[in-house]
Amino acid sequence: MLILKKVVGVGFKDGGKIYWFNPEPFKLKVGSMVVVETIRGLELGKVVKPIQEIEDEKLEKELKDVVRPATEKDIRSFIANEARAEEDLPIIKKIIEEHKLDMKVVGIEYTLDGSKLLIYYNAEGRVDFRELVKSLAAVMRVRIELRQIGQREGAKMMGGVGICGRELCCAKHLREFDLVTMKMAKDQNMSLTASKITGLCGKLMCCIGYEEEVYSEARKRLPDVGDIVDTPTCKGCEVTNVDFLREIISVKNEDSIEKHPAKDVKCIVSKHKNKDKNLNLDIDELKDLE
Repeated sequence: MLILKKVVGVGFKDGGKIYWFNPEPFKLKVGSMVVVETIRGLELGKVVKPIQEIEDEKLEKELKDVVRPATEKDIRSFIANEARAEEDLPIIKKIIEEHKLDMKVVGIEYTLDGSKLLIYYNAEGRVDFRELVKSLAAVMRVRIELRQIGQREGAKMMGGVGICGRELCCAKHLREFDLVTMKMAKDQNMSLTASKITGLCGKLMCCIGYEEEVYSEARKRLPDVGDIVDTPTCKGCEVTNVDFLREIISVKNEDSIEKHPAKDVKCIVSKHKNKDKNLNLDIDELKDLE
C-alpha cells in the first residue's frame, strides 16, 4: 500500500542540502523562516521547498517536526550566535594549536539556543580529541561537538573563488555533491595535470560533471583519436583530433592535417576498446583526486 506523507523542504545555508520536515499544523510558504529540531539541536532554517506529499519509502530518515515558525527573538538569537562564533573561532584555533593535533578547523556554529558548539574540521585520519574537548569546554563553557567532514564539504563551508574567477559552485548553488571521476576529465580531453582539474578542496572540480552527458553521447557517435576513417578527400585516414562540441574531426592525409564535419566522416576501424583499457592505466595514479 502506497503511503504518502506531507513534508516541507528546509535548508540551513544558501546552496545547502534540503531536509524534509513535517510541517503540520503550520501553513508554511517558501521563504518562511522556521525553527526545527535536528540531531544537532534546535536550528533556524528557511523553507526552500513548498509543502507537498511524497512516498514514505523515499524518506531517508525519520521525519521530524517543524517546531514553530521563527519569531523575531529566534532570528535575533541566530544573528547573535553567528557573531559569537566569529569571535570564538580564533580562540578555538589557538587551543587546538596548543594541543598539536593534525586537524584544520573549517567552521564553527552554535545551536539556536546557544547550548552546544559544533566544530567542523578536516583531517587526514582519525584524531584523538578527548583532551581537546575538555580544554574547549572549560574555556567556552558549553557542550562541545567535533565533526570531521570531507574536503569538499570543507570548501563548501568556507567558500572562495575558483580558477574560473567565479564563486565556488559548491558554496553558491550545489546543494549536494554529484560523482565526478577522472574518466569524465579524460573523456572531455582535459589535461590530467592535477593543478588544472582540481578545485580549492584538492578534489576534482565539480564542473567537470556538468557537460559529461553531452560528451558521453557524442563519443558514442563520433570516431576517436587513432581511429581509421574515410572522408570526402581521403580513404583510410587516421584521426588526430576530435572537437566534440563543434563535431569537427581532424585527420592526417599524407603530410597535411584536414578538418571535416563529423557528418562527412565514416569510421572504418575503431580503437575505442583498446583506448578504454589504456585509460584505466593512465588515470589510476590520479584516483585520489576523485
